[in-house]
Amino acid sequence: MGGRVGVRAGAGILQRLLPALLIAGGLAGAAAAQPAFPSRPISLVVGFAPGGPADVVARLVAPALAADLGQPVVVENVSGAGGSIGQGRVAQARPDGHTLLFGSLAQATIPTLVRNPPFDPLALEAVGMVNEVPMSIIARRDFPATTLADLVAVVRREGMRLNLGNAGVGSTSHLCSLLLIASVGTPVTIVPYRGNAPVMNDLLAGTLDLGCDQTTNNAEQIRNGSIRGYAITTPERTSALPDVPTTAEAGLPAMSMSGWNMIFAPAGTPAPVVARLNRALLATLADQAVTRRMVELGSRPAAGERTTPAGAQAFWRAETARWKPLLEN
Repeated sequence: MGGRVGVRAGAGILQRLLPALLIAGGLAGAAAAQPAFPSRPISLVVGFAPGGPADVVARLVAPALAADLGQPVVVENVSGAGGSIGQGRVAQARPDGHTLLFGSLAQATIPTLVRNPPFDPLALEAVGMVNEVPMSIIARRDFPATTLADLVAVVRREGMRLNLGNAGVGSTSHLCSLLLIASVGTPVTIVPYRGNAPVMNDLLAGTLDLGCDQTTNNAEQIRNGSIRGYAITTPERTSALPDVPTTAEAGLPAMSMSGWNMIFAPAGTPAPVVARLNRALLATLADQAVTRRMVELGSRPAAGERTTPAGAQAFWRAETARWKPLLEN
């Protein structure tokens, strides 16, 4: 009698535990079926042509990311429409971490500038910021100003007779141009080009008056005297141009901004995958060879909260809100 009662009691306990055991077994099976990340090469999409500032930094960090992740990281240039074609490629990719965007300040302008895109321009998961880049206010070599105050005086006097080049609508240099005009309070003729290289070519040739672009694009030309550099737009000077003052030092404190690069994954990418990518990014930013080269290019390796997924996401959304009013004017 006691034996039968014990059997029935044991069977009852088993029946109560069986659902939990099945669930646990199913979860274990699902975990075992989930492939390790990354399981194949990773595509790092740059939304601009080869040779531009984003492309240069992407190709600098890709090998270090690959070394940490254990898979090749292949830079893929998908240019056009101010970086929106490349962003669309990533936003619509499978959210498994194998297709990433090496984004820039352009990702803060696309939600405002691109009308009815075939993708959600906010459908990205930030992995972390890579670097920030001061902007340089520059001019042709024989421009009649030796200081930023002189340049402001010339701009206010000449106005629309001066031309100010940028790399295209929505580019970092375009935003810098808009901010310069707003800070000085006098409109000039804005000339959009198709990329940074033709802007520099015309400045070197003396057929373009002014520019405002990332130091990664012009530090060498400023140092060798082939163009004039008046100020950089960050709170601190850059070691790439130690003799060039900041805009705050030179009397134009409202002219404050930086370019930046950030790695994004498609929206919906699993949190463990984003976390693994972030660990690879942090390892890359701890690589002295990588960061030393960034500094040589006039860039500043990212640090602090912006290197985290949450901090980078918050900064990107804040930049999107910051530039919206200026772009809509």
